[in-house]
Amino acid sequence: MPPTAAIKSKQGKRGTKTTAETDDLDEWKKSKQLIKPKDQLELSDAELKEMVEKQLSTVNPQIPDSLVQFSFSDGEFVPIPPPGSLILVFHSEGTLLYKDSQEARKQLIEEGIDPDTYFEQTSETEFGTEVSETPDESVTTAEEEQTEDEKPEGEEGEKPEGEEGAQGEKPAEEKHEEEHDDDEGEAEDVETQETQTIPPPMANFTSNVNQWIIYDGYQQDWEQQQREKELERERREKDKAPVGRIQIIKKSTGKQQLSEIVQAKMFSCWRVLERMVNLNTYDDIAKDFRYWDDPADEFREEEGTLLPLWKFSYNKTKKHVVTDLEWNPYYYDLFAVCFGHVDYTKPMSWGAVCLYTLKNPSFPDYICTTASSVMCVDIHPKYPYMILLGLYDGSIEIFNIQETCKEPAHRSNNVTDKHRGIVWEVKWVSNLPDGELNFYSVSIDGKVNHWIVMENTMVVTTIITLFLDKEPVSGPDGTLLKAKVFFSACASCVKFHPKNSTIFLVGTEDGLIYKCSTEYSSAYLLTYKAHQMPVYRIDFNSYNTDIFISCSGDWRIKIWEDNRLGNVTTLKLSPNLRLPCKAPKKQQHLDQWTLQCMKLDRILSLVREPVTLTLPPDTSGIEES
Repeated sequence: MPPTAAIKSKQGKRGTKTTAETDDLDEWKKSKQLIKPKDQLELSDAELKEMVEKQLSTVNPQIPDSLVQFSFSDGEFVPIPPPGSLILVFHSEGTLLYKDSQEARKQLIEEGIDPDTYFEQTSETEFGTEVSETPDESVTTAEEEQTEDEKPEGEEGEKPEGEEGAQGEKPAEEKHEEEHDDDEGEAEDVETQETQTIPPPMANFTSNVNQWIIYDGYQQDWEQQQREKELERERREKDKAPVGRIQIIKKSTGKQQLSEIVQAKMFSCWRVLERMVNLNTYDDIAKDFRYWDDPADEFREEEGTLLPLWKFSYNKTKKHVVTDLEWNPYYYDLFAVCFGHVDYTKPMSWGAVCLYTLKNPSFPDYICTTASSVMCVDIHPKYPYMILLGLYDGSIEIFNIQETCKEPAHRSNNVTDKHRGIVWEVKWVSNLPDGELNFYSVSIDGKVNHWIVMENTMVVTTIITLFLDKEPVSGPDGTLLKAKVFFSACASCVKFHPKNSTIFLVGTEDGLIYKCSTEYSSAYLLTYKAHQMPVYRIDFNSYNTDIFISCSGDWRIKIWEDNRLGNVTTLKLSPNLRLPCKAPKKQQHLDQWTLQCMKLDRILSLVREPVTLTLPPDTSGIEES
């Protein structure tokens, strides 16, 4: 028998171990117990075991319902059926026709095929047997062999009223209904039309889409919209451009109209052929024009050479003098030449303006003749076909060479609306807000006129009448009077400020340059004592609009800075100053134009006179010793 103490000791150890494991299990169970809220719904075992069935339906919950639509006939909102749940994934239009339709029969007839024969052959091919459209003879024979005993008594020898009177005939009402049904069937066949079209072209496209690609796509779309708007604006401006009140209208129909079209095409072809011949004739000169560069300039100091190219002439204007020349602002190889005279003892009875092109130096492309000598010309910057002319007799003419060169589109009135002397210069300016064309003209009568081109006429307004400033003259009582003496031979050229359209410079035959404004007609803004002889041309600097240049008959060209008088500085730029400017490190965003303007300002600051300050008068009364 084993000792009892040993057994107790082992049981004690086991009991201790079992108690520790029980404590751990209780702690684990406590941590895993669910915490239920106090207001949780308590369900019975039967309710918990109940199966809740769910059914999936194809109804789209996003589809709106109870839609209405306003009916103008009823004057109220009418409900409309909800849209279906069907989503079209793929759709393809076929090219098959129903063979029993009128369209199919018509197509077979157009191809010279009999529809009935074609359908019989098709049926034989499909089923292997001939299909007859006649009723089954066996059925008919069985019906005819029906005995008289099987027939009702009233059918023997006679028929009741309302039934068929003879074999194969039907009552009139049934015939009318059958004819009506046949007509409806034919009408339905006629109204039902089907067409066969070529399927649209299809292509597979794959690409990656990210934020940058989407941004570039929006940018390209925006640029395309801007281009379309610009083209639409140019088209509208072109439509608004005046064609002219004097037009040659030719009413031609039939053969005459066809002949004019053929002549126009032939003229265009002959013009191209003429240019090709001239290009071959003057091939060496054309290459010199494009590529020649004198290598000897590297060994010359302050010297250069001029290479003669073409001589442009017109046989009928050999006795005339070239009075003005203007390049076309749109076509770089086209320029206009005015033919007039400067010998007042031998005036010319007519004048002309010829438009030459470098592609054809042998003959002018356009020739416009006038009743008086042409002294100046200007071409519209937006409408390169509108040619403005100033004449010797003081009148103004506008040619639209796109329409005709024989008659001017607009002409000033020779009695009232004209200058009283030679028109020395004419200048187009920006269009008015309403789109009307307008320009300015100067003449030896001392007037600067503003012209507005209307649809059928031109309206003129005198902006300023130039006068000569004289020293004040003392009156009978000793009062000094400032006299204004108007002179007849005055304005010789005009130039408007590139940025301020109200400011313009007028050169005179006395060598003076007047700075004027369209807003003031009784005073000058500034007077430059520029030259000793007539001023022929004035032009502003492209980089700095405060600088302008003038040329005169005294064989001098002078450069002026605005608001600075009687002081001319001549400068020569070194080779380094002729190179493109490099932007500073902190101003890399500046373009070349801005850098050139900044460099020119720095150079001018070196030669400008220092600003002298005038001291105010001393009011203390103390004289310096």
